[in-house]
Amino acid sequence: MKAYLQTGTNIGDRTAQLEEAARKISISMGNIEAISKLYETEPWGLKNQPYFYNQVLLIETTLSPIALLRAAKLIEQEMGRVNTEKWGRRVIDIDILLYEDQIIETEELTIPHPMLHKRNFCLIPLLEIAPELEHPVLKETIEDIYWASSDDLEVIVVA
Repeated sequence: MKAYLQTGTNIGDRTAQLEEAARKISISMGNIEAISKLYETEPWGLKNQPYFYNQVLLIETTLSPIALLRAAKLIEQEMGRVNTEKWGRRVIDIDILLYEDQIIETEELTIPHPMLHKRNFCLIPLLEIAPELEHPVLKETIEDIYWASSDDLEVIVVA
């Protein structure tokens, strides 16, 4: 199964954090088939904090969506993530953006990610690797969703 993951960090060596997350993802979650460039992004939701580095990865996985979520949380924990405040600083964040064309709404997991279409820091890296991918709920391509986005926060290519 194909899944699109978003990784992000704004604490410490941001490039190294994302590289470590990708390494751990490839070991425990699935083979990385595509990976976006790194993007530096303004904080979304909680402004008074350092800018984030974000990246989107396409993986081929045998894990179910809930097992994928649990693997992501385990990686976050292993890398030292501590949940403090919503949208706050973090050493690593791993979100499941899409899992095939599945639509899942449970207390623990919502796929597609419920804020995907409102966040350029998700849309721009996803646009880079999968512009024609169709959002299973909105029935629009990632490219069309991006061009309709009202998010005006800065998203800059780093590497």
